[in-house]
Amino acid sequence: MSAARRGDTALRATLVVMGLITATPALALVDGHALEWTYGVADPEPMTEALLRHRGMLQLLLGAALVWAAFFRPARPAAALAAVVGKGAFLLLLLPDPALRADLAPFSTVFDLACIALLTALGAHRLHRSHRARATPPVEVA
Repeated sequence: MSAARRGDTALRATLVVMGLITATPALALVDGHALEWTYGVADPEPMTEALLRHRGMLQLLLGAALVWAAFFRPARPAAALAAVVGKGAFLLLLLPDPALRADLAPFSTVFDLACIALLTALGAHRLHRSHRARATPPVEVA
């Protein structure tokens, strides 16, 4: 197996795992008790429960986009951008507030930061590679 093929297989596996973990809040759509272990909310008011379940649906869509991007290369930039923006906004909304930060599961913070870093690095690598391919002059054959 070539290095490029191994790299693509590793990227696919990474996107699938990232997508599946991202989608786990969707469990709140079928089990209200999932709100307790995913968000630490035991007995939410109806509006809070509806908003958290809606967030679960949005996370399901984002996770599905990441899994789709694993197997459909043209979807990768859009899925990666959506994940970086969504996860970044989540962290920017919660981390500055000490009370909210105290309730945030450490796994969520680490996972979202890792996703942001990895997807940003992959995007930068892709841009660099495509720029380098355009900047390389064609080789003349004598």
